[in-house]
Amino acid sequence: MMKKKSISASKASLVFFLCQMISALDVPLDSKLLEELSQPPTITQQSPKDYIVDPRENIVIQCEAKGKPPPSFSWTRNGTHFDIDKDEQVTMKPNSGTLVINIMNGGKAEAYEGVYQCTARNERGAAISNNIVIRPSRSPLWTKEKLEPNQVREGDSLVLHCRPPVGLPPPIIFWMDNAFQRLPQSERVSQGLNGDLYFSNVQPEDTREDYICYARFNHTQTIQQKQPISVKVFSMDSLNDTIAANLSDTDIYGAKPVTERPPILLTPTGTTSNKVELRGNVLLLECIAAGLPTPVIRWIKEGGELPANRTFFENFKKTLKIIDVSEADSGNYKCIARNILGSTHHVISVTVKAAPYWITAPRNLVLSPGEDGTLICRANGNPKPSISWLANGVPIAIAPEDPSRKVDGDTIIFSAVQERSSAVYQCNASNEYGYLLANAFVNVLAEPPRILTPANKLYQVILDSPALIDCAYFGSPKPEIEWFKGVKGSILRGNEYVFHDNGTLEIPVAQKDSTGTYTCVARNELGKIQNEVQLEVKDPTMIIKQPEYKVIQRYGHVSFECIIKHDSTLIPTVIWLKDNDELPDDERFLVGKDNLTIMNVTDKDDGTYTCIVNTTLDSVSASAVLTVVAAPPTPAIIYARPNPPFDLELTGQLERSIELSWIPGDENNSPITSFVIEYEDGLHEPGVWHYQTEVPGSQTTVQLKLSPYVNYSFRVIAVNEIGRSQPSEPSEQYLTKSANPDENPSNVQGIGSEPDNLVITWESLKGFQSNGPGLQYKVSWRQKDVDDEWTSVVVANVSKYIVSGTPTFVPYEIKVQALNDLGYAPEPSEVIGHSGEDLPMVAPGNVQVHVINSTLAKVHWDPVPLKSVRGHLQGYKVYYWKVQSLSRRSKRHIEKKILTFRGNKTFGMLPGLEPYSSYKLNVRVVNGKGEGPASPDKVFKTPEGVPSSPSFLKITNPTLDSLTLEWGSPTHPNGVLISYILKFQPINNTHELGPLVEIRIPANESSLILKNLNYSTRYKFYFNAQTSVGSGSQITEEAVTIMDEGKMAMASRQVDIATQGWFIGLMCAVALLILILLIVCFIRRNKGGKYPVKEKEDAHADPEIQPMKEDDGTFGEYSDAEDHKPLKKGSRTPSDRTVKKEDSDDSLVDYGEGVNGQFNEDGSFIGQYSGKKEKEPAEGNESSEAPSPVNAMNSFV
Repeated sequence: MMKKKSISASKASLVFFLCQMISALDVPLDSKLLEELSQPPTITQQSPKDYIVDPRENIVIQCEAKGKPPPSFSWTRNGTHFDIDKDEQVTMKPNSGTLVINIMNGGKAEAYEGVYQCTARNERGAAISNNIVIRPSRSPLWTKEKLEPNQVREGDSLVLHCRPPVGLPPPIIFWMDNAFQRLPQSERVSQGLNGDLYFSNVQPEDTREDYICYARFNHTQTIQQKQPISVKVFSMDSLNDTIAANLSDTDIYGAKPVTERPPILLTPTGTTSNKVELRGNVLLLECIAAGLPTPVIRWIKEGGELPANRTFFENFKKTLKIIDVSEADSGNYKCIARNILGSTHHVISVTVKAAPYWITAPRNLVLSPGEDGTLICRANGNPKPSISWLANGVPIAIAPEDPSRKVDGDTIIFSAVQERSSAVYQCNASNEYGYLLANAFVNVLAEPPRILTPANKLYQVILDSPALIDCAYFGSPKPEIEWFKGVKGSILRGNEYVFHDNGTLEIPVAQKDSTGTYTCVARNELGKIQNEVQLEVKDPTMIIKQPEYKVIQRYGHVSFECIIKHDSTLIPTVIWLKDNDELPDDERFLVGKDNLTIMNVTDKDDGTYTCIVNTTLDSVSASAVLTVVAAPPTPAIIYARPNPPFDLELTGQLERSIELSWIPGDENNSPITSFVIEYEDGLHEPGVWHYQTEVPGSQTTVQLKLSPYVNYSFRVIAVNEIGRSQPSEPSEQYLTKSANPDENPSNVQGIGSEPDNLVITWESLKGFQSNGPGLQYKVSWRQKDVDDEWTSVVVANVSKYIVSGTPTFVPYEIKVQALNDLGYAPEPSEVIGHSGEDLPMVAPGNVQVHVINSTLAKVHWDPVPLKSVRGHLQGYKVYYWKVQSLSRRSKRHIEKKILTFRGNKTFGMLPGLEPYSSYKLNVRVVNGKGEGPASPDKVFKTPEGVPSSPSFLKITNPTLDSLTLEWGSPTHPNGVLISYILKFQPINNTHELGPLVEIRIPANESSLILKNLNYSTRYKFYFNAQTSVGSGSQITEEAVTIMDEGKMAMASRQVDIATQGWFIGLMCAVALLILILLIVCFIRRNKGGKYPVKEKEDAHADPEIQPMKEDDGTFGEYSDAEDHKPLKKGSRTPSDRTVKKEDSDDSLVDYGEGVNGQFNEDGSFIGQYSGKKEKEPAEGNESSEAPSPVNAMNSFV
């Protein structure tokens, strides 16, 4: 029974959530509107949960909120009301809830320790802040202790304990000497996480008396110092000498030499230990070993791999650092210490827990009276957090009842709300590691319509481009929007307009007649309002004469034209570019009104020149290439590069400048135009030469600016029109003194790689930019618009720092400052970065599809609120696919198509749709992290279109007066077929077409017998299918009815004669005779004689008898040009009753009635070449009988 209740509740939650998505109001971000609308309080700024304050300064506890009417503020301290009027040290800022506790005038910070909570209240509800724990920072002094000197034998291990005082927050530990120089650390000597200094084995050079541990308390900017620790290392040689000097010659003694030892762990102790870390924090594991030689540390994770890109090794691999840990990082981590004598290991069992974190934080809800909605609060953690609700800061169980409200676990369901239902609800998700608190208000508004777009606003667009006319509005309930054109115009409707849900009117293709006044009317049950705007359609800007490709000789002149045409009311600006960059700053480039002229062209001018024309509404461009070729050579003076300068001298040495002089080399008939000075930094980049400056060719001395901490040497290169000389010999070296850095790192950026981190990167300074030794970077950050203190770290030898535990995609102020051993660089400028992106949380809403025609549709959607994008909005993706064809119910394999629309676009066109089909689509928002959830699938259907051509048309069973037609239905009907259209016409002997006959055939037919046709006649057929939209493409065929019976009888008799026995014998005899003649001819030709018959044939050749073809050895046949006219393109001859012309050109039927030909008594055909055959087109006289053997023999006569 309980299970059924749970299922019902979840279904109810889903229904109400969908209702919320459909009916919740969006309040436009209009400042004037927001000032007028009533709104429950919203906390906009508050101090951090754990707030450590400086006990020497006033305590400021922030609490800022907004609302309409403005909220009043109250505070609790340790769970009870905090009456600030009774404490003269406490004041509240005007129009704010921020408390200022005056410590600097006699107050004590310790007296104000406690848990504070702020409440902001107005007539529509109350919002509360987090519990803010106030604790003053502490930096106690070191307890005095007597430190004994450490006397250690060479090779032994040693631990120097720091044991800093317990402060709040904990101090930063470092070891230095009396000269405030950091003690050098290595694989052998290093500082542990607890601040102690570990020696894996001591060496004589470790002897010193000033090992000093320092504790820096950043909050109070104080440093505490431990008493110096003395270490003395005894070497075995010195110890033996001392003992030997005090013993007699007869005593035998010798200290043992330094012995090598296998590794043992100094920390942690034992073989196993445990560690618990919270999700998102940095996990630090440490292993430090003693041994000689110094052991090497290696880390592994048992049963898995160390996480890539999040694992770092510090302190010479003695510390394993994993950033941004998650539950998957739990497990056993083993450190192994090894040297040549053996190894040891320690296993640390890591458990990752998690404070609560949001899955779905509750969001403000704006409703109209009578509407429904939901507040959802979902969080996760380890252990699983518990969810509790408050209403106006009071536990919901004891809050005033609201009949429209129902609590279902992590969801509050509202139904049929009224204005009195307005309130602020708090969701608290907590476990043993922390809590989350979120305020979300329910604001029930009843407002008449308001139009936010300014009256008489002017919109200007280019002809044939889309026009978007705004009508931003608000009202509760949501108003209906109507558009009118002109003062007394009718309401706008039709496919030429697109009406967006946000009130915008779109004219997809603006024309000149689109110009005019447009009126927007908004109405709901509480009132009506209207607004007028103006639209002007301008002519497009065009380049009517574009620049052309030019080839010019060096030192010549060239001009590119760019003549434009534009709307008379728009002011164009013309910009010329060279290779997509600005023109060189050179007086040789002359920009005119319609052209660009380049004087005295050189090789550097070679490239692509682009003319760009911009107006306030559009932009056009055109490009042309300039090729510079060498001028014809003139036999004259030989020009060459100059000789290198020589005799370089440095004078006037100062800290930041020096004077360099030189003697020029030979010009080689081309004047020196300039000298290039280069320098080498022998300290940081020996052997690499850098550009320093360039001076005119008439100058032989130059004052050079220098940077600190650089070992300079210089060289000079001479330049003339021919080229550059070889470099001169380097000057003497000059080392400048160290100084503070002059500049800070460039290209500082902050881009998150994960949803809860911020990766700060910068371009490191080059060696000579460091200005001194010990180059480091101070990286500082704070969340923008939150008034947080700067958080800073100092790093070295890196160009990246990762800040973990940040909120998702929030702006940060970032700065990176360089410092070295002498001090800091100037204060750096701040840049704005963002923490990491996460996948979008919300799908686009209100997806609508407008079907434009059978193959094109337009999809609209509401933009996703920027806060829910959780990253840089890149655009929207529309997934759409065909579900089925409406003319064929059989489903096919679903192939999804994707269209991407960049930016904040809220509509797009879907091309290439199939007519008369059912489609589905959904829309997803895309940011730099990926795609958000899909909107609910939207179903739409395309209308009918014209069908494709029938799949085939076959003509069979020809008779004297009929033909049978068979066909297949179209492959793509694109709708419901209503009929087929058959058209046909006869073709006469001259290929002229006769009258056209049209027949309409029902769509369910697949064959037709055409009767009452003419015999022995060719017909051409045109056949297509038709839907309600129109006719599709047609298919054509040709066919012939058969001969009449008289002609068929004649052909039958001829065939009978040809098959008689005597006729067959005669033909065999003729063939044998021809074979004998050929043999004789062949013999005579081989003997060199001439065949007399051949001579006669050569002398009296019959022009109508073709010789043997030379290419294939076959006999040519008699041919009449009229007999070989090809059929018209697309015609086909039925294979069952007709014979193609190329198969038989001389059937007996061709010589039937009306032909001057007859048979001899022996059956031979005479008159074959004597009578002139009548011209008949091949298309109309093809025989339906098999070819006659008589014709076959005619080719041999």
